[in-house]
Amino acid sequence: MDKEILELIEFVSQSNFIEFELEREGFKIRLVKSGGRPAASPGAPAGPMTVATADGPVAAPAIEATPPAQPVQRFHEIKSPLVGTFYRSPSPEAPAFTDRGKAVKAGQVLCIVEAMKLMNEIESDMDGVMEEILVSNGQPVEYGEVLFRIRPTSPAA
Repeated sequence: MDKEILELIEFVSQSNFIEFELEREGFKIRLVKSGGRPAASPGAPAGPMTVATADGPVAAPAIEATPPAQPVQRFHEIKSPLVGTFYRSPSPEAPAFTDRGKAVKAGQVLCIVEAMKLMNEIESDMDGVMEEILVSNGQPVEYGEVLFRIRPTSPAA
């Protein structure tokens, strides 16, 4: 059972989960990441977690993240407003709405997130240059998941 708990801790620490709870036949475990933010990327945990079991809280093994070698450049992030499926173009044969390195304008459609058979257009909320597209075409996305990073073209942003 201890091995399964450690594997579960490792899985949750590398996922986007902030909180995870499991209950089975008289056994209950609750994992909560400290800081309340999901991991920046798979393999880079947000920080230590608290594990609560029927016996009481237990400190999870400490996991340290390595600081980036280069200074972090600030980009504006476009996040998914809902859970669904990410599409880069309006149809399979159509070109993508945008590509890395392309200029984008406020109000420009960047992608579609399909949810419950409804196609939701996700628009840019600022002018800038598309620096990163973090999701693959047809990939499921979660609420709040970062889809794009845009480098602002004006200092006001």
